[in-house]
Amino acid sequence: MANPLTSLDWSLIQAFVAVADTGSLSAAARALSSSQPTVGRQVRMLETRLGTSLFNRQPRGMALSAAGLALIEPARAMQDAAGRMALVAAGSAETMAGTVRITASEFTAHHHLPPIVAQIRLRHPEITVEIVANDSSQNLLFREADIALRMYRPDQLEMVAHHLGDLALGLYATPGYLDRRGRPATLEDMQQHDLIGYDRSELIIRGMQSYGWMVSRDDFPIRCDHHTVYWELIRAGCGIGFAQTSVARHDPKVERILPGLPLPGLPLWLTAHEALRRTPRVAAVWDMLVEGLKPVLDPPGGPVFTLGGAAGAKAGQAAPKPRP
Repeated sequence: MANPLTSLDWSLIQAFVAVADTGSLSAAARALSSSQPTVGRQVRMLETRLGTSLFNRQPRGMALSAAGLALIEPARAMQDAAGRMALVAAGSAETMAGTVRITASEFTAHHHLPPIVAQIRLRHPEITVEIVANDSSQNLLFREADIALRMYRPDQLEMVAHHLGDLALGLYATPGYLDRRGRPATLEDMQQHDLIGYDRSELIIRGMQSYGWMVSRDDFPIRCDHHTVYWELIRAGCGIGFAQTSVARHDPKVERILPGLPLPGLPLWLTAHEALRRTPRVAAVWDMLVEGLKPVLDPPGGPVFTLGGAAGAKAGQAAPKPRP
């Protein structure tokens, strides 16, 4: 009898790993840009070929069976090898034409990338640009993105990372809110105001504590981890919050508070896999990102909020500390 592994379709392995990673057919379908029936069919085909059940179907999703647990690591190794093959193939491209996929936080993608993308298209109309706007860490090894813009230095291996500079921060509120509640002249005055904070992330709390202001979660009557929504809460007059000065200074709806207060900035890192960094189209987009982001950045060297890598960013476990 022929070995069932010799004729396996790679898409079946992809479906297996995606379901194992996400815990459901629907989430795996979204991750693969496929449909739930297709992923379900691929998993069943793989189980038939292997002659074993890979998952235990549960009311809230799918959990690996004993056989699935035994096979998932070899499957991940196959996925890793396929990702490296794709990177080597992409890295050998010598033409400018093609697609470059950029991932950035939702706030960065919304406020900083559009004018840069417009310039990329003007200068290089043969390059197609895809933007992945989210705050999760896209895996550059598996070509989920070609270039990443993040507020921390990625810890994936074989990456080229460049610290572009720091995004300066300030305290802001609307003139209407300040007319109603008064304009704080000192940090002590701030205690009489509605402060907008994060929900699960402790970044703001730890940053303020590092400056000697011993606040807790309860000192923030309004809390939100979504940065774009957080900014809109400030603009709506809900209270006082932190914002990037490069964005806020152009907005007539807000007013800066305590402009002399030294606040640490947010580091901005540009990252690509070393196999792709020097391909013509990735290199061109990389250079235009460096050029286009200069106006919104302070040069490297000041105190920054250091985010604890990809895992820390996902979990909201980011601790601010001054960079020497």
